Amino acid sequence: MASMDVPADLPKSGQAQAARTTARAGAPPLLSWVTLALMTTASVASLRAAPTMAVYGLACVFLYLVPAIVFLLPTALVSAELASGWSGGVYRWVSEGLSKPLGFLAVWCQFAMTIFYYPSLLAFVASTIAYVIDPSLAASGLYTAIVIMVLYWTGVWVSSRGTKALAGLSSWGLIIGTLVPGTILVVLGMVFLGQGNDSAAPMTASHLLPEWAGLASLVLIVNNFLSYSGMEMNAVHVSSLKDPAKEYPKSMFLAMGLVLVIFILPALAISWVVPADQLSLTAGVMQAFNAFFAYFHVAWLTPVAAVMLVAAALGGMLTWLAGPSKGLLEISRSEGYLPPFLQKLNKRGVQQNILVTQGVVTTVIALMYAFIPNVSSVYWIFSTITTQVYLIVYLLMFAAAMRLRKTQPDHPRGYRVPALHVMCTVGLLASVAALAIGFVPPSQFGDGSVWSYVLMIGSGLVVLGLLIPWAFLKFRKPGWRDPEAAAQVAAVEGGEAR
Repeated sequence: MASMDVPADLPKSGQAQAARTTARAGAPPLLSWVTLALMTTASVASLRAAPTMAVYGLACVFLYLVPAIVFLLPTALVSAELASGWSGGVYRWVSEGLSKPLGFLAVWCQFAMTIFYYPSLLAFVASTIAYVIDPSLAASGLYTAIVIMVLYWTGVWVSSRGTKALAGLSSWGLIIGTLVPGTILVVLGMVFLGQGNDSAAPMTASHLLPEWAGLASLVLIVNNFLSYSGMEMNAVHVSSLKDPAKEYPKSMFLAMGLVLVIFILPALAISWVVPADQLSLTAGVMQAFNAFFAYFHVAWLTPVAAVMLVAAALGGMLTWLAGPSKGLLEISRSEGYLPPFLQKLNKRGVQQNILVTQGVVTTVIALMYAFIPNVSSVYWIFSTITTQVYLIVYLLMFAAAMRLRKTQPDHPRGYRVPALHVMCTVGLLASVAALAIGFVPPSQFGDGSVWSYVLMIGSGLVVLGLLIPWAFLKFRKPGWRDPEAAAQVAAVEGGEAR
């Protein structure tokens, strides 16, 4: 139908260009590749993971670069091809490439990882708030548990009211809670070293690679896979670029560079002033600010930095809180994956029952902080389980991309990954390696039982990532399916097929 507006006397190349122009009529405005790079950076970069890598000092550069090459790049490029050919996100990609049950597994894991993500995020918030009230509280499990529960349930209440004003919090969070404090941290660190002070971590060339003390010495690299997760979210904008085939790779390389700068420089700054054996994985950023501000005699700025970090983290939590659960709800209504109780909406159209159920589980998890003495250990365990569950999504995504290239080679795609099978194979191997390494306790966690650690991580992965979605699929009933929602999904997919 668009062709009736294209002059027949144009040469074929002109007709194609005119058709693309006509097709864009009424479409969203074009994005520049730089804008998309900044959007991607905002969705991925954070200071929260900096203390985790600061433990390794100069070697954090290597530990960030490796997952960027073998995981971040394949994820960004492969998800761009999938998003430019099939709408609907990871569920649609995996359903088309593999099967609908595996598509549900993918979207479930995307949601389920937040169950452990929020306690670890709010533990970071709790330790940051402690530096405003009393720094000694940062090591208190009971205090951390209380803060997690109060802030999470407040977030559920705010989200259930459908407050649209929260939509811009994530973009402001990049500036307020990441770029500004990150820049301050790095500048103070450079001045600190420039005045002749010794770095707490050695900064010589011999320390560029992590010291090899067995497999456990490299375990913290696993956390970097989760640090880079989320690149696939902005792949949906690939069709808004003027020339996706050329501009999307440029956008991703720029985003990767920016993300690496934001991750690496603050981690180095922390390692300059806080010794590794004194570094808290939850409060490390504030430990560094506290030390720098005390050295420069501006200790009154510590609460200001804490407020900036807290505001950004809470903004991110509120922005993310309803997102994954909404995706799970929409798929479950059309396919009947969840029981009617979890599909119910409140009067504002928000999936309140899912949020409340998630909140009950989050409360139970938060209480673990109160009963396990070492807050950093609990934080690490939750972060690792989060990574393990989310890696299932990427395993399915890479496998689906390879199969779709084989089974639907002529399906229209706005962007095609060069050497797709190589990219997917690298991504698959990296994800499998990260899954395996995640079961090895990190070296700095002392003499705790290896098998206890493996049991906790394995139980979290199997129960949350596999058994629960299997149970929903096994026991679902035909009455769980909403015919109206199913018809809407079928209409969208049918329109794309045409």
